[in-house]
Amino acid sequence: MNTTATAVAAEHRPSHPFGWVVADTISIAWRNLTSMRRTPEVIVFSSIQPIIFVLTFRYVFGGAVRSAPGVPYVDFLMPGIFVQTVVFGAMNTAVGLSQDMQSGIIERFRSLPMARAAVLAGRTLADLVRNVFVVGLMVGVGFLVGFRIHAGVLHFAAAILVVLLFSFAFSWVFAIIGLGARNAEAAQAASFPVLAILVFASSAFVPTQTMPSWLQGYARNQPVSVTVEAVRRLCLGHLAGGSVLPALLWNLGILAVAAPLAVQRYRRT
Repeated sequence: MNTTATAVAAEHRPSHPFGWVVADTISIAWRNLTSMRRTPEVIVFSSIQPIIFVLTFRYVFGGAVRSAPGVPYVDFLMPGIFVQTVVFGAMNTAVGLSQDMQSGIIERFRSLPMARAAVLAGRTLADLVRNVFVVGLMVGVGFLVGFRIHAGVLHFAAAILVVLLFSFAFSWVFAIIGLGARNAEAAQAASFPVLAILVFASSAFVPTQTMPSWLQGYARNQPVSVTVEAVRRLCLGHLAGGSVLPALLWNLGILAVAAPLAVQRYRRT
């Protein structure tokens, strides 16, 4: 998105302030999606990692890991992989924002008559679109390695929507990290400890009952595990109402806290 195009768009801005935010957000999202299209290796490499996780846990660790009784391990694993994929993908939000800060494009955006929240909203919206593609790819990989849904299509669609809501909420969390990092390398380094604590100390790959007692409380109730449990129950056809509501509350709560903090950090940076 160049400055001239933005200036022309500014002359045709909607009359209502909310319309300004929506129009600016779409413009920034399109700019970020165009950048992704020009560098397809970003999507390629962000897809390779979860595929490696699937193959490793399915064929290397799958014979040693005990899942829930009566549930094939691949059906236990894939909901965790879906959530793990979008959590690791949220790191791209931090790295991308940090790169924009370093390149000076953020300063250019500040000089334009546009909504301040649109820069972050456009980035997270673009990353949500990317996650739609990556999650779709992981669903295909899952079916290739034996994953099957035990409920109807509507339940599975609801599971994917929960995953995408989780990805959108966590993109705002990592936007805060990206705005506070000095460069892209620092943003990536700062993101990984958060990812490790959330993903590997969760029920994404193994039941929490197999963990030490002092770890089970955290592992069972943290947002990744709560979301994985909701997605898993929807995919397996189990009674999911009691698990979906906590997942929605976690995700909406994260979004309600992280989005205003990210916008505030952006204004002060």
